[in-house]
Amino acid sequence: MMVRIDKTLLIAALSGGLLALSFPRPDFYPLAWVALVPLLLVMEKRPFACGFWAGATFFAAVLYWLNIVMTTFGGLDPFSSLVAYLLLVTYLALFFAVTTWLSWRSKQRLGIPVLISLPVIWVALEFLRGWLLTGFPWALIGYSQHNFSLVIQTADVTGVYGVGMILVAVNAWIAQLVLHPKQPFTRWATVGVALLLISHFGYGIWRSGQLTDERPEQLAVALIQGNFEQSQKWDPALQQETIARYLSLSQQALANHPDLLIWPEAATPFYLQDPSPLASLVHDLPRHSGVPLLVGTPAYHIASSGEYHYLNSAFLIGRDGARQGRSDKVHLVPFGEYVPLGSLLSFVDKLVVGVGDFVPGDIVPLPLGEHHLGVLVCYEVIFPYLARQHVQQGADLLVNITNDAWFGRSSAPYQHLAMARFRAIENRIWLARSANTGISALIAPSGEIVQSGPIFESLQISGRVGLGAEPTFYTRFGDLFALACLLLTALLVIAQAVVPRLRDKSFSQVK
Repeated sequence: MMVRIDKTLLIAALSGGLLALSFPRPDFYPLAWVALVPLLLVMEKRPFACGFWAGATFFAAVLYWLNIVMTTFGGLDPFSSLVAYLLLVTYLALFFAVTTWLSWRSKQRLGIPVLISLPVIWVALEFLRGWLLTGFPWALIGYSQHNFSLVIQTADVTGVYGVGMILVAVNAWIAQLVLHPKQPFTRWATVGVALLLISHFGYGIWRSGQLTDERPEQLAVALIQGNFEQSQKWDPALQQETIARYLSLSQQALANHPDLLIWPEAATPFYLQDPSPLASLVHDLPRHSGVPLLVGTPAYHIASSGEYHYLNSAFLIGRDGARQGRSDKVHLVPFGEYVPLGSLLSFVDKLVVGVGDFVPGDIVPLPLGEHHLGVLVCYEVIFPYLARQHVQQGADLLVNITNDAWFGRSSAPYQHLAMARFRAIENRIWLARSANTGISALIAPSGEIVQSGPIFESLQISGRVGLGAEPTFYTRFGDLFALACLLLTALLVIAQAVVPRLRDKSFSQVK
């Protein structure tokens, strides 16, 4: 018995594969400008299914590392890991499917060409993906261009979503040229896309020439990359070795006369707020060196009911060895740091070994002299609104502390870094990133990676960053562009529901 292969869906899946190749790694970012063309050439045959298979292929390829997380570090058996992975891929693929289906419906019912509707709907659905079910805005299409400096400068106006729109528009234009080269609309579309490209690249050229990464006030920082594998991080027998290594690397960094030492997320695998010999060693470092220390650590506070609330935090320890403030993680990782609907899913364990269920904190920039640090813990850096809120509340430097050890030697650390670059551009602010196993980096307001280190090496990175954020449209108004696309998409949905009824009513009246 022969199995019939649907060539339409294979072609659609090809688009997903090509788009995945444009992301780190292998990072062939020019592919994103043409990757969707195969999908757009065939999607009218099966609009929902084509979008779904393109999305499923894309997310399956880009997020393959989730299986490493769940089996190696989460303790799941391969079968359970595969099921969870496929469920997530299926959920994410639905965003592609709804996008292509809704664009096709807009053409069928409203006569709106795919070239006009698809970029708007794409942005709207990507924006929704960042919010629904706590949000998972990983691998938005615009992030594929993180190494294309002229294209990504518009992020200070539209966020990453504007970059995504230009990519989808170019893909849709190429498909239009192939399918309908002689249509009058194709000629007008060519002019429109040309103007869009000219304005987009023109803004990038103008902004790059106008922009300076220099700031009147600067800070010498040292990023400490301890390099402890996830299997070692929470081993009580290794606590002494952990602190000894961080102290040794910090001593190396002190030779460069830093103004701030930064240790990564959960650098202390114990409660730094509790008195202990190891906690004393950590507090003695800034006391003896005269250099403040920002350190990632688990923390807790006791509620009025007597219940313990656990937090994923960062303490800023001043030159006198006293804690100057604590910044807590606001956006927690579902099933990693807490179990959603815990009362209903009490049988589900967290995937990440740690303390107990964490609770979210509040955005609190930490005071460093006359300036403030906005701390983004790990996963938080992929949420644009969090970085923006830190800047709005007075942060002069964004600091991303993270533990990417649980990604292993996959492409995930590179994807994570690519997304962090956009937070610097959106708010035109320096970003210092200290990662347990890498990639530690200093990122300029232009998005340029000024310094970085390899993964899975113990090292320190010393450099200078500017203080202060340059006012941007994005910082002031946030995701106004994406919200406008969401509103237009909602109007398309309403119009599709109303217009056929109006037509039917008009036809019945004529009869």
